[in-house]
Amino acid sequence: MERNQFGSMDIDRAETTAGFMTRVYQWMAIGVLLTAGISTYIGTNEQLAMSIAANKGLFWGVIIAQFGVVIGLSAMINRMTAAMALGLFLLYSCLTGVTFSTIFLIYTQASIQSAFFTTAVGFGGLSAFGFFTKKDLGPIGTFCTMGLFGVIGYSLLAMFFPAMMGGAAGLVFSLVGLLIFAGLTAYDTQKIKLMGQHAVNAEERSKYTVLGALTLYLDFINLFLIILRFTGDRRR
Repeated sequence: MERNQFGSMDIDRAETTAGFMTRVYQWMAIGVLLTAGISTYIGTNEQLAMSIAANKGLFWGVIIAQFGVVIGLSAMINRMTAAMALGLFLLYSCLTGVTFSTIFLIYTQASIQSAFFTTAVGFGGLSAFGFFTKKDLGPIGTFCTMGLFGVIGYSLLAMFFPAMMGGAAGLVFSLVGLLIFAGLTAYDTQKIKLMGQHAVNAEERSKYTVLGALTLYLDFINLFLIILRFTGDRRR
């Protein structure tokens, strides 16, 4: 009888985890589709996309708003309701769609679509590995997080010295970034899975759903940008 009871508890936990991760993926997918839809709508209207890119105040204002939303959501998740957290996540997805519209001025639409589907397939495989593996991915996550700070620092320097992104240096930078976000995708999936198991009530689980969706969304769009840099055909 005890064995059946423990077996039932394991099944209930597995079903709860599966339901939690399904909602994480659903919201993450909605965020990605919002970004894709808005960026495509604006980006395929060349005059509108160019007006956004040319208006430095608007463009940088949107970027600053993005940083504010994602930092506020991550830092204050426990102080807000699940509905507010979800609203901020969707707002962030829309703002990202506005800034992403400018990539249509650089790359062809066909290569953007190809990079998007390549990212979706790669992300799916990496996230599935993180979900099903029994191996602790903590060391990989720590290593990739440290590497991420290095990438951010290098990117900031490159803003002042653009030559740092040219030639072989730019290729190495993209390759390192690809490996880092591939590792983070698997690690974050495992971390989010465990996070859902430790939620103490439905409201907290809903908040973790949004936070997990945001985390995987960020992994996805960064993978997309790197793959686009590798494979994208520039407009002439």
